Formats: sequence, structure tokens, C-alpha cells
Amino acid sequence: MKTNTVKGFKDFIGLDASKRELITNLFRKNFELYGFGPTETPIIEFEEFVKGENPNDDAVRDIFKLTDRGKRSLALRYEFTFQLKRIAKDQKLPFKRYQIGYNFRDEPIRVARTRQFIQADCDIVGSDLDSEAELLKMSNRIFNELEIPIKIYINNRKLVNEILVTEKVPEKIRDQVIREIDKLDKLSKADVANNLKKLGFERLVNIFTKPEKSFEKYNYYSEVKELKKACKALGVVVEFRPYLSRGFSYYNGSVFEIWSKKLGVSLCGGGSYKIGKVQATGISFGLEPIFLLSSAVGKRTKLCVISIGEDKESARISESFRDNGISVDLILNKGTKKAMEYANAAKFPYVLFVGSRGVKEKKFTLKEMDSGKERDLNEEGIIRRLG
Repeated sequence: MKTNTVKGFKDFIGLDASKRELITNLFRKNFELYGFGPTETPIIEFEEFVKGENPNDDAVRDIFKLTDRGKRSLALRYEFTFQLKRIAKDQKLPFKRYQIGYNFRDEPIRVARTRQFIQADCDIVGSDLDSEAELLKMSNRIFNELEIPIKIYINNRKLVNEILVTEKVPEKIRDQVIREIDKLDKLSKADVANNLKKLGFERLVNIFTKPEKSFEKYNYYSEVKELKKACKALGVVVEFRPYLSRGFSYYNGSVFEIWSKKLGVSLCGGGSYKIGKVQATGISFGLEPIFLLSSAVGKRTKLCVISIGEDKESARISESFRDNGISVDLILNKGTKKAMEYANAAKFPYVLFVGSRGVKEKKFTLKEMDSGKERDLNEEGIIRRLG
């Protein structure tokens, strides 16, 4: 029987799992600070619903398909946005929601890209330009808290389409051309030009890599200017990236991505789209690259209580510490040597020894594991020190 993980899927334990939880809690805290409420949606949906109206998008083509006992065609959720078609119905606008959870894509594996991954999404159904700026302000706050240097890039799909119309790109191949142009952040200009040559539009590479001033002649550049102005008013620095399109064809206005120079990948992305006839905007944080970049340290159990023949008192004092918010791992029925081997392996910051002398004197030996220093303290003193 194979017990190793399937390619693209990972186990996270101990400090790594705790670090991931710390980051998702930071997402949740900031989402709620900005007035977003939580939602939960199924991981499994009907394949037809998952594919939606954009079956040729790369991410949609990469869905995991499955069938149930009723032979129904199903698929694993690959993102959260398409489910808004159902859950946003009849909601009071603006409907501001967030969701944090697993999504799945059967796609190539690379740095910070796995096939099971956690996304943290915020969406506003019933949005405007100020909503977009606010999402970017919130994102900026999150990355500041994580101490991760970022660059925020913005563009507008209306502008991209206007350029393609001006350059007489046939409508039937526009989505394909956009997907190739969007690769300019990953591939060289020569490689993208070569891909576009097959479609007869290699000249687009030079157009989409010109300085920002050259785009002022297009009507929809005005929307880029307006978003830049709104972001500036909120103290958010953004940069115009004319070839940024994002991989989903449902975007109909502003698009944005947040990049890390250190990792060379997108940490976060989003844009504006329609839910039915209502304008919406959203942004999605990828936990996997953020986890790799973040220097946050996962939370450890603070105290290991080792009973030296005083199990009853050890149990009592452990509960007292827990009542005061101190996390405790209680070790009974182990010799001191083995208990300390466990404490070292688990990297507890503190170890407390509860023996007969300590019970009698109502003082116990507290050891700080990093420094090796020991001190005898009563119960209240330990609570003050560790609480």
C-alpha cells in the first residue's frame, strides 16, 4: 500500500501547520476589519456549473473531474468566484464576503504552485472603483503585517480589448491572444512574440511593452488613471502593467496582481467582473507562496509540565495554567530523561518539573529551554511570567 502523498499534494504538521494557521487568521482578521463576512461553499459541484461560461480558461481546463454513485458528472472546486452566482442571489448589495479554504487544479507543479492549495478570497458584489482601491489598500495592510515587500500591478481589460480592436485582432481569437500577452511577466518578449506569430499578431508584444505615456491615446486608459488616483488617495502605491490580463476571461474592467520580487511569482490577484447583471470585484490571496515568503513563526505549545511522581498535582497545576491562557502539554508516566528528550524534540520554550519537593514547598523548577536557565517559582509567579 502506497502511503506517500500524491504529486502536488502535501502534509503540513507542527510548526508549519501552525504558521499556515497564523497567516490565515491574519487574513480573516483583516477581512473582517474591512467589513467582509464569512461564507462556506462546497468543494464538490456539478461539472457543468464549475466549467460555467468560460470552459476554455486554463484553470477551468485543469479541473479535477469525478463521478458519484449516481453517475453524475462532478468536479472539485478550482476557485471561489463562480460560486457567487448562487450565493449572491437575493443578497442586499453591496454583498461583501470572504472565504478561506482549499481549491484544486490538475496543473503543472512549480515553486509555490501545488494541486491542492488554500486561497483566501474577498469579493464585493455591487462594487465601484472605490471598492477596487479599498481592496488594494486592505491587501497592502496584510502584506505590511506579514513584512513581505510587494509590488502592486494594475491594468484594465477594457483597455486591453480596445487595443486589440484597434489592431484588428479578430474576436474569435482575442481570448487566445490575451492569454499569450499575459505571459509577458513569465516569458521573454521573444518567446511571447513567437507564440503570437502563429496567430499573426507578434507586433502586439511591442505595443504592450511601451511606456505608460503611449497608452494615454486610448479611451479606457482613463479608468486606469482613475484607479491610480483612488489608490494614491488611500496611500497605496500601484504600477501600471499594460500586458496584465489575468487568466480568467470573465474579467470586464480593472485587473490587479501583487508580486514578490524575491519569489518571482504572484502572491495575490483579482479584478472586476459581472455576477448576473451586477458589477463585482474581488481579490484572492494564495497561501502557498505567502507561506514560503513569510518569516512568521508558528505558535508552539508554551509549556511542557513533567510529572516526577506527582501526577495528581501536575494535572491540577496544568489546568490552572490553562485557565489562565497558557498552553500546556502534560507528561505523565515517563522518566525524566525520556520526557526531556520529547521536550527538546517538540521545541517547547519552557519546561516545568513537578516533584515531591516542589509540591511540599509550593515552588516548582521552571526551565527556559533556549538559555538553559532554571528558577524556582510558585504557581502565581509562573502564571505572571508565562501568561
